[in-house]
Amino acid sequence: MKIGIFGCGNVGSASAYACALRGIGTELVMVDQNHALAQAQAEDILHATPFANPVGVRAGGVDDLADAAIVMIAAGVNQKPGETRLDLLKRNGDVFADIIPRIRKSAPGAILLNATNPVDIMTHFAARFSGGGAGRVIGSGTILDTARFRTLLAQHLGVSSHSVHANVLGEHGDSEVLHWSGTSVGNMPLSDFARQTGRPVTEEVRARIDEGVRRAAYKIIQGKGATWYGIGNGMARIAQAILDDESTVLTCCAPIETVEGVDDVTLSLPRIVSEKGISPALYPALDDDERAKLKHSAHVIKEALAQLGL
Repeated sequence: MKIGIFGCGNVGSASAYACALRGIGTELVMVDQNHALAQAQAEDILHATPFANPVGVRAGGVDDLADAAIVMIAAGVNQKPGETRLDLLKRNGDVFADIIPRIRKSAPGAILLNATNPVDIMTHFAARFSGGGAGRVIGSGTILDTARFRTLLAQHLGVSSHSVHANVLGEHGDSEVLHWSGTSVGNMPLSDFARQTGRPVTEEVRARIDEGVRRAAYKIIQGKGATWYGIGNGMARIAQAILDDESTVLTCCAPIETVEGVDDVTLSLPRIVSEKGISPALYPALDDDERAKLKHSAHVIKEALAQLGL
């Protein structure tokens, strides 16, 4: 199965590299406005395949995305000095208005998988410009925030993160909601597991983990300028669920008709991911505080969309 990667900077190249190492797809086609960058990234990743999986990796143009099962999108412009977030959104909207129809024309059957930030807004843009049917445009959403939540909670409990089942909902951003009330470990409620292992999850622990999840990107960006490994592997994980028709549940974002009384927004809730794309949102049981926070998160996104006329 062919996977296209449109945008070959840090996130796009990390996504392609993760796919190559994990053997996701049989061919990776890397496309960038800077073709020399796409060529360099493709060649570098190809040289890693003898140590991993025999995945073909090459650079190409938009036309080379024909017959791709998935096209990953990691393209956008950077914020200029003195530029507002709204100005940046408008410029990235212009980028998507140009590239999404071209991608869809070349690969009409592909599922579009977006990582461009702000991912909720840009996925809403992509769905607007794409067509292709419901569930065929997916944003990475809070898949990385969820991974951070599970990692930090696992560290506190002294267990593998694979044994922790916890999600982050809403915006991929400052208003995201850690779903503490639905968290379990080894098929046990979090409170029971923490008590039996002598690792209580106090309000202080919750606050520390919440801060660690919510502020992770800022800390990483301060240290190295951007984040890419975590989201790259998250993108590969979503692609694997699609290509293997897993029908697995992941916290991805896609347009939703209404959430907590807020209509027509794009945010993350648990969704089934398979070769058909993404299912309608699944709505987990939330406590009153989580419901209020999710409503606030939806409003934050809705206000940004309204400023852009969407």
